[in-house]
Amino acid sequence: MNQLKTILFLGALSALLVAIGGAIGGGATWLFLGIALAMNLGAYFFSDALVLRISGARVLAEAQAPALFGMVRDLAQRAGLPMPKVAIMADPTPNAFATGRSPSRAVVAVTEGLLRLADARELRGVLAHELAHVQNRDTLVATIAGAAAAAITHIANVLQWGVMLGGHRGSDEREGGSGAGALLFAFLAPIAAVMLQMGISRSREYLADESAAKLTGEPLALASALAKLQRYGEQMLQAGAPAPQPVTASLSIVNPLAGGGLFKLFSTHPPIDARIARLRQIADAMGQRV
Repeated sequence: MNQLKTILFLGALSALLVAIGGAIGGGATWLFLGIALAMNLGAYFFSDALVLRISGARVLAEAQAPALFGMVRDLAQRAGLPMPKVAIMADPTPNAFATGRSPSRAVVAVTEGLLRLADARELRGVLAHELAHVQNRDTLVATIAGAAAAAITHIANVLQWGVMLGGHRGSDEREGGSGAGALLFAFLAPIAAVMLQMGISRSREYLADESAAKLTGEPLALASALAKLQRYGEQMLQAGAPAPQPVTASLSIVNPLAGGGLFKLFSTHPPIDARIARLRQIADAMGQRV
């Protein structure tokens, strides 16, 4: 199912790029078709490295964080997964994400803020959630979705400025394109990319929460971690901390970029309250006191 989602997602984003080329006219359609093909290959083979670079995550050796490695190794063995690489981000905002196109190439990344904030049980729950994404083969879809959506957004931004600064001449209209059409597609493409990204990611968060709860046997520890991460992340952003990159925000266990009201419609994550409520239901079913 995730392979099908990946194919559909890349196909839809490729169609967006080709549509932008068609709106520009001339030979742009073929140019953007080539960009789409290159993006597909690059997203599949190099999106994990791209995400690590964008996030500033640094892959660690076991001697640098033996306790963290021990926790990840124990959870990976319980889940029947190979040991992933472990990375850390010099970011005070508490968060974590997993990336990699397969379990054998997986990387679990945590922020310095998470290591300072979460206690051992909560950290274990967060790591289990990220390994659940690896186990459920979500990392390929999520990583490609994030990298491709970012590429679409950057290309669209370049086009917007190019059209507005006169880079697209009226003579191109004779070749089948128009500046107005190019500008319209440049504005709509990032929205469409985010909507596609959202559609395949929100349900996977619920599944990863449930899988993590079963893996650790402590759903309330993950619920506590989610509440802490969301609360402290929002406080830090309000205090002026730099916002995470949209790519890594969509991959992370919580998305501090998500707001309330209408902004919830454009969030790649389900509401934290809803996730916590589900984890409490799981705990109740396990006979644990909520």
